[in-house]
Amino acid sequence: MSPLLIKTFTTTTALGRGIAGTLDALRAQRSGLRERAWETVDITTCLGEVDSLDDVALRTDMQDFDCRNNRLAQLALEQDDFMPSVQDAAERYGRKRIGVFLGSSTSGILSSEQAYRQRDPISGALPANYSYQHTHSMFSVADFVRHYADLQGPAYVVSTACSSSAKVFGIAQRMIHCGLIDAAVVGGVDSLCLTTLYGFNSLQLISSRPCMPFDSQRDGISIGEGAAFILLERADHAQVDDILLSGVGESSDAHHMSAPHPQGLGARLAMQAALDMARLQPESIGYINLHGTATPSNDAAEDTGVTSVFGHTTPCSSTKGHTGHTLGAAGGIEAVVCALALHHNFLPGGVGTVTLDPRLHCNYLLANQERAITHALSNSFGFGGSNCSLLFSRKRA
Repeated sequence: MSPLLIKTFTTTTALGRGIAGTLDALRAQRSGLRERAWETVDITTCLGEVDSLDDVALRTDMQDFDCRNNRLAQLALEQDDFMPSVQDAAERYGRKRIGVFLGSSTSGILSSEQAYRQRDPISGALPANYSYQHTHSMFSVADFVRHYADLQGPAYVVSTACSSSAKVFGIAQRMIHCGLIDAAVVGGVDSLCLTTLYGFNSLQLISSRPCMPFDSQRDGISIGEGAAFILLERADHAQVDDILLSGVGESSDAHHMSAPHPQGLGARLAMQAALDMARLQPESIGYINLHGTATPSNDAAEDTGVTSVFGHTTPCSSTKGHTGHTLGAAGGIEAVVCALALHHNFLPGGVGTVTLDPRLHCNYLLANQERAITHALSNSFGFGGSNCSLLFSRKRA
């Protein structure tokens, strides 16, 4: 399939609001993970919380959608002139010709958790102002974004765990290729909730300290929240130095519900498929943003997959030490990191990692590098073996 132009992009995480704050934190190798009290959580862990999210007020005509997830979506949409760019596309293509494809694993589940605490003690009825459709429903965030931007094209949400907001790039690519739409708003939104915190804790996958990807002492993930939005269009008029989506690779190894294939089979298939679509060889890739969750099995499996395709020299790192694992939003957020790496000739070193695991053999960066690259790969691997690799390229003269 033909490459797509990344017209504009934005992200908001524990690192800050918008691209400037994100880039500053990456350059400073600053983590947004903190041990802090949140909601009713009594687990000892560090969170990547977006500051002051509770203070965000939804636009007055969007009050039915009020929940933490949609407040995070609105906050992100308002950064980096993203909305004016979307409106410009709507004027050029028509509002029915722009799709909205987002990834999420939580949606607005926190609103249901809070509503159940407020049930009527006699009837068990939920509060009258609680709306499952506009908050907890998995479609809620796409419905919110579509209404917020006044778009009328196809819209839906992918929920394939941690690969959710990576797989939406493939959906947009196929829809544009088939002529069903001319542009798409893609990305993901995932917000903190009790279900994921206690759920991952029950699986013994949460660390009590900031996560340490690829470290010899890594012992689990740190959960974060965040949002990313990217506007994709046809690349017919792409200019020199524009960033392109050049390849998408997907696989489903279905090895285990919560553990990766130990030889990284699904990861290998996804990475190779992305290379094949972009018609590139492994040595062309200048940087890999690893899935890098900091669990012993995930990092080991990904390392096996990466080294089997790329060998031991391609620079790579995980940025989950910066943001925490943002689950369904991770693919979109890390796609933005790759776009920043390409645009600024900058490879981010991992944060939180002290001593690399000697059993892992990829070229993991502990320090930032200033280096001009043309192609970058981003990996997102989800529960159940749902895998996606995205390949981004900087257009050269």
